[in-house]
Amino acid sequence: MRIIVMGQQAFGKAVLEAMLARGDHVVAVHCAPDKEGRPADPIKVFALEKGLPVHQPASYKDPAALEALRALEADLCVMAFVTIFVPEEARDIPTHGSICFHPSLLPLHRGPSSINWPIIGGATKTGITVFYPSDGLDEGDILLQKEVEIGPDDTLGSVYFDKIFALGVDAMLESVDLIRAGKAPRTAQDHSKANYQSWCKRAHAEIDWSKPAGEVYNLIRGTNPQPGAWTTYQGKTLQIFDSSKVGGATGQPGEVTEVTGESFTVAAQGGAILIKRVRPEGEGKIAAGDFATNTGLSVGAKLG
Repeated sequence: MRIIVMGQQAFGKAVLEAMLARGDHVVAVHCAPDKEGRPADPIKVFALEKGLPVHQPASYKDPAALEALRALEADLCVMAFVTIFVPEEARDIPTHGSICFHPSLLPLHRGPSSINWPIIGGATKTGITVFYPSDGLDEGDILLQKEVEIGPDDTLGSVYFDKIFALGVDAMLESVDLIRAGKAPRTAQDHSKANYQSWCKRAHAEIDWSKPAGEVYNLIRGTNPQPGAWTTYQGKTLQIFDSSKVGGATGQPGEVTEVTGESFTVAAQGGAILIKRVRPEGEGKIAAGDFATNTGLSVGAKLG
């Protein structure tokens, strides 16, 4: 089966590596155009090392891009993390069309920050979906899904790198095998249960210390490492990363209730957050205890 791999960054590269390692016939790699001043995408670098043709069209509506796809005479397009819109005319060129990876249990959490939002919302599970893309955002029929647990202390980073990444690569391979064997299911999404959430941006990551400690902790977890939850201290932004939720808060929301050599604790409603790692404005990440020492942060200080 002649396969086009369309993807970006580490996940796209990992899918391509796995397919080549098991002998899949990849006829070309498609990835996003290069950005001035930034390194080449890892999937592009790897594909060129393996001697594969690389295509980087700015638009898949361009007749030249469509003709290049037709010339490949592909049986399947495997979309492994794609941020450029690929219209139906392009998706349907391969004999078996295209399949796409999405890191949530569709129809839940359609959109680009689909790992952040379940954690921020306090969900205890998420997962991955391989689906047949349509012109609607993440609305296509489902080929397969796999669940993962979100532990009480999981972060965006741990859910993605420790749970979803490898599972997603395996799911893409399994999906290719199902299509090759003519056994790939096609199940319509229940659109009545769908929710769409756009990018999780800095504006969403501001901490409101008057909210319940559990909600504050979920926000910190769900934005660690990107975009990074933040508050303010002495008029400057302070991003908060590694932390844990603790009980027994006695201070007012945002009040520092304890400072140690390694961390400091901030009160929220009904509990507190023990902060272990921060990024002061204009600086790199440092231990929270070092930040307290450097700035003179002490018990009774207010954040936010």
